[in-house]
Amino acid sequence: MSKLHVKTGDEVVVINGKYRGKRGKVLEVSPKEGKVIVEGINIVTKHVKPRKAGEQGGLVKAESALYADKVQLICPKCGRPTRTGSKINAKGEKVRTCKKSDCLAEIK
Repeated sequence: MSKLHVKTGDEVVVINGKYRGKRGKVLEVSPKEGKVIVEGINIVTKHVKPRKAGEQGGLVKAESALYADKVQLICPKCGRPTRTGSKINAKGEKVRTCKKSDCLAEIK
């Protein structure tokens, strides 16, 4: 199993590609593929066929997955994109931390 630096519910910013600079919330994480789905980012149009009688078919806009390498976590305390470190807190739990020298906040 591979591990990613972001979790579901994290606020992230896209660091390269078509959506560079856009911020969004992580909706879904796929560690096996190394991809994430971010709210409002990488919108694609899908052709949907009606499945039941009376159901509407047509074009649906939805978020598509993008590589986790292309997003960077935003620190909830300082509000800046940051790399994450890890440390053991006072309760003995392993927590992610902001790597900015003036912040060093714990990220839940």
